[in-house]
Amino acid sequence: MKFRAKIADTGCLNHFTRISNMIAKLAKTCTLRISPDKLNFILSDKVANGGVSMWCELEQENFFSEFQMEGISAENNEIYIELTAENLSRALKTAQNAKALKIKLTNKHFPCLTVSVDLLSISSSSRIVTHDIPIKVIPRKLWKDLQEPVVPDFDVSIYLPVLKTMKSVVEKMKNISSYLIIEANLNGELNLKIETELVCVTTHFKDLGRPPLASGSASQGRNPEQMAEVRIDVKKLLQFLAGQQVNPTKALCNIVNNKIVHFDLLHEDVSLQYFIPALS
Repeated sequence: MKFRAKIADTGCLNHFTRISNMIAKLAKTCTLRISPDKLNFILSDKVANGGVSMWCELEQENFFSEFQMEGISAENNEIYIELTAENLSRALKTAQNAKALKIKLTNKHFPCLTVSVDLLSISSSSRIVTHDIPIKVIPRKLWKDLQEPVVPDFDVSIYLPVLKTMKSVVEKMKNISSYLIIEANLNGELNLKIETELVCVTTHFKDLGRPPLASGSASQGRNPEQMAEVRIDVKKLLQFLAGQQVNPTKALCNIVNNKIVHFDLLHEDVSLQYFIPALS
């Protein structure tokens, strides 16, 4: 089992750092899946995560100038490791204005993901800062719990409003209630709603548009004005929104009535799927 990779382009390095910061805001610990052509950051829907799950995917060729890996075997050419997301994010913060960044799997009394940052120095000599991030190698028998989540057949799919706006609304709502109802219809209307014994507050977004319907989807034949809704933990939604530092290229919200809300984001060439289950 081997892995080593290098980022030599400043733009790629900054983009990779932004992704790492986003993951650190979304998950305390996560799984990093390394395969010959992709990297995935995964949070599986364990009860410990409150049922939240995440699947972030990036094509390695868009980031790395060098990329070599050997999985646990020829037929299972993948590596799954568990790490503290904040540790990776911290290590990459030292890589601002760096000449290059190298990442590799090492064993220093314990398994590590070693991040080496080649910094520019005033003299022509280079200065290398190394971070050893402790990891846990995940055995093959547990991989089945870490596969890409199946996107359920949703009732409503709608484009999201500007995430910054949405975040400021949800931040205010969090002070009033721990729960939030997110509802949307096929007419491009989305409402964020909180209800308590004393007050009911709703923020309306209109004309958001929706993606074309897939043939055979549950949305076909649905009354465009009929709302699909899901009641979720307001903190989980806020955590998701706080992780989005850059407005994505595409941002979709898919709702399965009273079951789950699925956010599907595209940041240039990085896709992020985030699932929040409904509260009973």
